[in-house]
Amino acid sequence: MKLAAIAAAIVAAASLSACVVAPVGPVHGAAVYAAPIEPPVGVAIIGPTYVSPGPGWGWRYHPHYGWGWYNPHAGWHRGWR
Repeated sequence: MKLAAIAAAIVAAASLSACVVAPVGPVHGAAVYAAPIEPPVGVAIIGPTYVSPGPGWGWRYHPHYGWGWYNPHAGWHRGWR
């Protein structure tokens, strides 16, 4: 009986040892430079009204909403299309 318990413990330890994995580190993409875009003629340049949402965001002019933060991968901040 004791041999069966030891064998079961060894099998359980061997099968569960494969479940322990190192956590995945943060994923950092390549640095993205958003080139400044000139607004159309007659549009006043307005500075940012709040802090940038994060790295890679640029202050751009949207033809419908006006000025806002734009990221080439995430699009417009606050859901603009």
